[in-house]
Parts: sequence; structure tokens; C-alpha cells
Amino acid sequence: MDDNHLDNHLDNHLGDFLRARRAGLRPEDVGMASYGARRVAGLRREEVAVLTGVSADYYTRLEQGRERNPSAQVLDALSRALHLDADARAHLYRLAGTAPDDKAAGHATEQVSPALRQLMDGYPNTPALVLGPALDILAANALADALYAPFEPADNLARMTFADPAARDFFMDWDRAAQATVANLRQAAGYDPDHPRLRELVRTLTARSTEFARLWNAHDVRGKTRDAKRLRHPDVGPLTLTYQAFDVRDAPGQQLVIYHAEPGGPSAQALDLLGSLHATRRHTGPGHRR
Repeated sequence: MDDNHLDNHLDNHLGDFLRARRAGLRPEDVGMASYGARRVAGLRREEVAVLTGVSADYYTRLEQGRERNPSAQVLDALSRALHLDADARAHLYRLAGTAPDDKAAGHATEQVSPALRQLMDGYPNTPALVLGPALDILAANALADALYAPFEPADNLARMTFADPAARDFFMDWDRAAQATVANLRQAAGYDPDHPRLRELVRTLTARSTEFARLWNAHDVRGKTRDAKRLRHPDVGPLTLTYQAFDVRDAPGQQLVIYHAEPGGPSAQALDLLGSLHATRRHTGPGHRR
């Protein structure tokens, strides 16, 4: 796919999202009878129009990008018709430019405040990192550096997942990690579709990874909140960690992600060992990311 074609594809965000979600539903999923030979997967445009209460012509113009300003009432109807969950519904609103929490003040900053860095360093037994909208690792404390040491470099979670050979061993549930990573990027694209770093990353990974391209075109949307990860670190073995993500209020688009293990369990002991090993190695190598 050449750059011009990709740019045109990315520019019709709303239409692409509607088309992908329509393709993921069958008539029986929405209480409709199926009739006639179906040449495409999922619902027909006419069926979505009926469910939404708009004309087939109007809905077609939405998908084709010829109508870009649907009302809140239409967006609500589309959310119901396409069975969107809360994250996907918010994403739809942002793509239409009417999300109440839409940040129109420009692209997110990539700078991490000194106060936040100090806070992260105050938790030496817990991996903590700050992510940008494109999942760039903007800052990490010493234990997070140790945790992601198998990646060279540990610079961007999406690139690490899809383009670094270490990922298949590190993420014990790689398929799940890959799907969640792309869904996080999709949500970020809804907030700021023209973010230059995000567009660059999507273009690069689409060209390098057919798996990334497939997941990106599925238009699944999910934000980071709280989840468990099963990891395999070459120095300390298996780890089961839970992460919690927090929005950084004074830097829209940034997230603080903190991992923790069950207190006293094998993963907590493995994290302690990992921290000790990393502290020893730091005497002869560079410090953690600044």
C-alpha cells in the first residue's frame, strides 16, 4: 500500500470504523431476518440504515466520507444499531468530532514532568512507566527498565509487540497482547487522528506486519484500564502481573502504567530478584530512562 493510498484510507476514519463494525454483525445478532444471497460479510448498509432510522443514502454517505457531521441523535442510534460498548461508542463520537471530552487543543506532549518522574522513582519495587498516545515509552523507572530489558530497544510497546523477535517469548499470551495493543492505538487515533507519530507508527507497522494490519483493520477499540499480563522474563522466569493505567491530567494523551504482583507470591519474589539483578548491572551500564 503506497503512502498516498494509506493517507486517504486513514482520512476516512468514521467511514472505516462504521464499515468494520457493520461487517462484524450478522442479521440474527440484531434481531433481523436474513434474506437473499449475501455477497459481503455482516450487515448490509440498508439494514444498518433501518436499525438507525436514517435513509440508506444518508448512511452510505457516512461510510463513504461524504457526510462527516452526524448529529448526536444519529450517533446514539448508530451505537445501538452496531452494539457498541462504552469504549467503542466514545470512539465513534470522537471520530465524528462531537465527543464531549474531545481534546481540541493540539497534539499531546511527549515530555514527562520532573514531578512525575520523581513519583515513579519513589516506587522501587513496582515497575512504572509513562506512555504516549502512540504507546511510546516516554519514561520508566528502574524496575520497568529491568522488566523490558529483553527488548532492544524498549522504546514503543506496539513496535516491541509486532517487530521485535523477543515479543513471542516475553508475552506468554501474545495474541491477546497484540489485540489489546492495537485496540489501544485505535482509541488514541480517535482522540487525535492526525497525530504525526501515531500515523508514522501505523504506516510502518502496517508495512512490516500482516498481523498488525489485520488487527488495525478490525477497528476494535479499547483503552488501558486494568488487566493481568503473563510474561516470561529470561532472567527470572514466568511473571503474572496486574497493571493499572492512569491518565496524566496535566499532559493529555499520556498514561502512567503501574504493574504489581500478588504480595508474597512467586511473581513478587521474581520481581524482587529482577530488581536486585538490575541494580547490580547498573554499576557497569547506563541508568534508567530519563
